[in-house]
Amino acid sequence: MPSPLVECVPNFSEGRDPETLGALRAALTGVPGVKLLDVQADASHHRS
Repeated sequence: MPSPLVECVPNFSEGRDPETLGALRAALTGVPGVKLLDVQADASHHRS
């Protein structure tokens, strides 16, 4: 039986600073078993 899939769509109040976005990406992908499927940053609305 395959493992269950839990999908989460977080909304971070950061869409302009690539260093912060990189740190968020590293924190998420550093968790065993977690897969980051997509990242969309919107500098106009300051959201990711």
